[in-house]
Amino acid sequence: MMTLTLEPNLRGSTDRIRFLRQESEKGYTPTISMERAQLVTEAYQKYEGVCQKNTLRGKTFNYLMTNRTLFINKRSLIVGEKGHQPWAAPTFPELACHSLKDFYTMNARDKVFFKVSKDDCRIQEEKIIPYWSQRSMLSQITSVLPEKWHDLYEAGLYTEPLLQFGLGQTVGDEKIYQRGYKDCIHDIDLQLSKLNYTDDLEALTKRDALAGMKLACEGMVTMGERYAELARELAEEEEELTAKEELLQIAEVCDVVPAYRPKTFRQAIQMYWFTHIGVTLETNNWDSFSPGKLDHYLEPFYNKELAEGTLTREEAKELIENLWIQFNNQPAPPTINISLVGTGTYTNFSNINTGSLRANGSSGVSDLSYLILEVTDDLKLLQPSSNIQVSRKTPEHFLRESVKVARKGWGQPAFLNSDALVQELLGMGVSLDDARANGVATGCVETGLAGKEAYMLTGHLNLPKVLELVLNNGIDSKTNRQVGLDLGSPQTFRSYQQLYDAFCKQLQYVANVKLSGTNIIERMHMTQLPVPLMSALTDDCIARAKDYNNGGARYNSTSIPCVGISTLVDSLAVIKKHVFEEKRLTLDELLIASHDNFDGYDDILKIVRHHTPKYGNDDDYADDILYQVNDSIQEALANRQTVKGATTNVSYIPMANHIQFGQSMEASVNGRLANTPLPDGISPEKGADRLGPTAVIKSAAKLDHLKTGGTLLNQKFSPAVVAGEAGLSHMVTLIRSYFAMDGHHIQFNVLDKETLIKAQQRPEEYENLIIRVAGYSDYFNNLEKALQDEIINRTEQGFRPADVETSQNAPLPSIWSL
Repeated sequence: MMTLTLEPNLRGSTDRIRFLRQESEKGYTPTISMERAQLVTEAYQKYEGVCQKNTLRGKTFNYLMTNRTLFINKRSLIVGEKGHQPWAAPTFPELACHSLKDFYTMNARDKVFFKVSKDDCRIQEEKIIPYWSQRSMLSQITSVLPEKWHDLYEAGLYTEPLLQFGLGQTVGDEKIYQRGYKDCIHDIDLQLSKLNYTDDLEALTKRDALAGMKLACEGMVTMGERYAELARELAEEEEELTAKEELLQIAEVCDVVPAYRPKTFRQAIQMYWFTHIGVTLETNNWDSFSPGKLDHYLEPFYNKELAEGTLTREEAKELIENLWIQFNNQPAPPTINISLVGTGTYTNFSNINTGSLRANGSSGVSDLSYLILEVTDDLKLLQPSSNIQVSRKTPEHFLRESVKVARKGWGQPAFLNSDALVQELLGMGVSLDDARANGVATGCVETGLAGKEAYMLTGHLNLPKVLELVLNNGIDSKTNRQVGLDLGSPQTFRSYQQLYDAFCKQLQYVANVKLSGTNIIERMHMTQLPVPLMSALTDDCIARAKDYNNGGARYNSTSIPCVGISTLVDSLAVIKKHVFEEKRLTLDELLIASHDNFDGYDDILKIVRHHTPKYGNDDDYADDILYQVNDSIQEALANRQTVKGATTNVSYIPMANHIQFGQSMEASVNGRLANTPLPDGISPEKGADRLGPTAVIKSAAKLDHLKTGGTLLNQKFSPAVVAGEAGLSHMVTLIRSYFAMDGHHIQFNVLDKETLIKAQQRPEEYENLIIRVAGYSDYFNNLEKALQDEIINRTEQGFRPADVETSQNAPLPSIWSL
């Protein structure tokens, strides 16, 4: 940690927050913390083979909570770090074991680095690698996945994060604030007492699951007790009276939480944060454990203490700001085989949902919603991510205030359609009460259910690569290997329908291979890596005496995110129009040009780029293909049974995989050049959307969002376009109109192209420039060049009178009759 002097003009409502924010951004160097890996290894060496898996995982977590180093910053009101200090990332060798090459790479790279000491390398080489290299989930899973799965994976048809992450980007709910971990232990003991070893053939398995949960909850109680003890020890040593008093206050808070339910606003925030630390230390579940509807959960404490005079609005704001800084202090742990493409961010994808519906269907906007919005705006931190849930009942003033923040240009908050979210959850079999009360965006913008769902996000699927396989006889263009079905030479296709049928066959093949791998991976997590703490926090795992990873939750969902749908649609439009309808080109001519990256084929490139209907322009020719393609994707991927008892759903969410996928492909027949990024989410191809933002949302709304597990739409404006009251009104109207047509999500970058180009050329002058990437925001300087270029080249929209008039007259959807 560096010594800091408080700089002028820092963000934050108090000197404490201004200092903590500066310290978070400049006071610590991102490092690897080896302690978790060492303690988990010690626990496995001590307990593995002498108890069942759930008990083993519970004992391991308990051992970790009992022995890990604790850190208290005496300036902070909220305590808890995942490493030995802020900005220290733990590793998870039981999931995936880093090689020494990984350590050298993450230590040496210029962007999104983690410093690794010689001692860290020695520990990894002598203790961690020998034990885990063959035991890790990655090692076990890759050894049993079929060869054809590996062939498609290596060709860039899909990713699979669950090779080295735990299941789910899950969300906490209100029971975190209503119950202490000793209450959970009581419930577990009650279930243990009810086990019937005579008539219930699963009784022993249930006992193991419950024993693991109890050990994990006891570990959480131990963590709180240890923090209280440490705070008192530090207070004894502290000479400054204010610091001494604040340390004693920390101890008093930790005397209550997490063992008992919180009674004050501060205790409630600390309760959540302890739970966050616990869940994300138990397993690296994409490192996302989101607070969900934080304004709803904290509201009873806030209102009670305001009324009693024991809390002011300013004190509540300082506590929320402190929580935001704690989020920002936790960098996402690096993956194995580390690269900037795969791990190009420190962001953990924890998502705050603000202003959502209440259980009775009324608006959930409160003064606390405004306070959270103020904190998001004032601090401008990368973490946590934030979205505003917008329904037909959302007060106009709150939406306008939210848009005022979004148009400042740093990508937060995003906007999520509450009414559509409810409908999506109903379609997944969730009750109306649960959908309203607990429907949230999790991770990026995925449809989720707080506290009642075991959520599984599988690897992303590269849609245009499937078409590329069709047009190359199933041969991967990069490796020249046969990885897909050979459906015959494309030149033999006599109609567009014949070609499209071949695409559907190839898609079904890829989907089947991918899902066969998903089933294997899910089964391995079920049997090898229970998560007892997450289970204790999720309805109805205790009641069923069944682990979260084993189908114990009330609801189980598996989402398959798809990438590049607009490239696929535009490519099919080129083939349909110019090859089979107008016969301006032969398929041979088109494929030769694309194989050569259109080098020397300017006339063909002009035709496919500028004389073809494109998705994103409210053009029925292209949008009808979108409708058909989505139906085919749903048929191939959705409603498939999983080993956990869930059914799959399709989402259109890229994270940053649109970069990686583009690099695995040759040029697409729509004019996208080789190795260049695919579009993100359901955003149109770069430069294809020429008729303004209204045309974009009307095209995007033709996709049936209500049958998906979430969709992501990015829009980019220059600051001048959205300036003033007129610009504000246009953005509000655009959001309302899109959501009236059942759109799931929309987010904005408000930056002009010239600024981004300057930032790329002179990064030292733009070190604080934050932009929206996909479902998260990041520093522009932290992005690899390919991703920077992709953001620079996104279409910069402008409003025209026709856009405003059209959007204001947009029809209301069926969900508005709820």
